[in-house]
Amino acid sequence: MLTFPWEEEQQAAAPQPPAYLKRVVADSNDRVAWIRARSRGVTATDAARLTTRKSVENTAYDKLNGNNFGGNAYTDHGKIREPEIAAWVLREHNIAPSTTLFHAHGRPLHLATPDGIAVNSATGETELAEIKTTNKAWRSIPRHYLRQVWWQQYVLGAERTLVVWEQHSEFVPVAREPECRWVDRDDNEIAQLVHLADQLLDLMRRR
Repeated sequence: MLTFPWEEEQQAAAPQPPAYLKRVVADSNDRVAWIRARSRGVTATDAARLTTRKSVENTAYDKLNGNNFGGNAYTDHGKIREPEIAAWVLREHNIAPSTTLFHAHGRPLHLATPDGIAVNSATGETELAEIKTTNKAWRSIPRHYLRQVWWQQYVLGAERTLVVWEQHSEFVPVAREPECRWVDRDDNEIAQLVHLADQLLDLMRRR
């Protein structure tokens, strides 16, 4: 097919789709496939627990044997409120909700399902959103949630994440709008998490 020079220039200048779209593993709307895929790798929920060798061993045990936690009133509340908070994030920050499980570049067992994903139109950088509900006032974002955020940034290749939290009292939101704060990528923290995650995968393979 004949292509004119100006069309070649337009094609060359056209933005490329984000690389993470080539690394889709499953979607949480297909619950069975999503849970199966998560059980085989290290997710952001797992990474949030990884601080010491003992925590790696405990996480490996839980992933291989399961645990008795099946949810409670607080997790149920979070599931109910998340779509409403996600709609606020989309409206106020233009970050679309996501239910997709991705793997990191070259690491098919390093997994994450961020609550929201966007590509910044000005910078072209990937940005994420992470949504939480809490019955406590936060002075700062809890450390285990930061580990979850940094892991997601690593998997998706994102530069920053909007952490959004809604405080409630007896499961009633205390404010009309949630609070939020940007968290920048931290490659030093990510390197530590990747090291611990590889220890976790090694233990899972050996048991």
